[in-house]
Amino acid sequence: MKNEMKGETKRKLSFAAIALLAAVPLLAQSPKGWMVRGDRSAEATDPDSAGAIKLVTTGAGFHVTTPQAAIFWNPANTASGNYTLKGTFTMQQPTGHAEYYGLIFAGSGLQGADQSYLYFVVAEDGTWLVKHRSGASTDTVVDKTPNAAVKQPDASGKAANALEVRVSASKIDFVVNGTVVGSTPKTGAAAKTDGIYGMRSNHHLEEQVDSFGLAK
Repeated sequence: MKNEMKGETKRKLSFAAIALLAAVPLLAQSPKGWMVRGDRSAEATDPDSAGAIKLVTTGAGFHVTTPQAAIFWNPANTASGNYTLKGTFTMQQPTGHAEYYGLIFAGSGLQGADQSYLYFVVAEDGTWLVKHRSGASTDTVVDKTPNAAVKQPDASGKAANALEVRVSASKIDFVVNGTVVGSTPKTGAAAKTDGIYGMRSNHHLEEQVDSFGLAK
């Protein structure tokens, strides 16, 4: 992803340091108990937008605005063992780029330098991917992959994608709009699946999120 921290130049390290200090409680109008951590762009050719990161309650869901990439979570929201995490993300307008959004899970240390989580995300170009974040670096679990199940913006500019992460004893299935688009064994970077769950949104994005949480 364009917003991922990598490389060892002083410029990129300085941005990483800012990101590591960016985990803060959301504003009063945001859902109680929720936290946000910004992930600033370190690429001069792909800068962040101006404005504040926001997560606002809308009915039974959330409205997400991310001029800079961010993750959102409530420390009380944890999952372990076998579980299904889901959320329907409706992108409000296209960005003209492959900016990813979706679910995070297996999170720990999200406020500090040792942050760790897995994320399953889709983009407006019809692709999906899975990565593991560890500190300021990432490992690819499933590389960027196109799939017809991922809805792209319609004539109104919106795209609604219902995402699911289905964790079982030996594997993880990734589901878009009812279709299993891929699976991975619970090994390597994907070995740990217990932990905090939440949402990730890349920069320049605005989404409505509904039906978020663990499936009953």
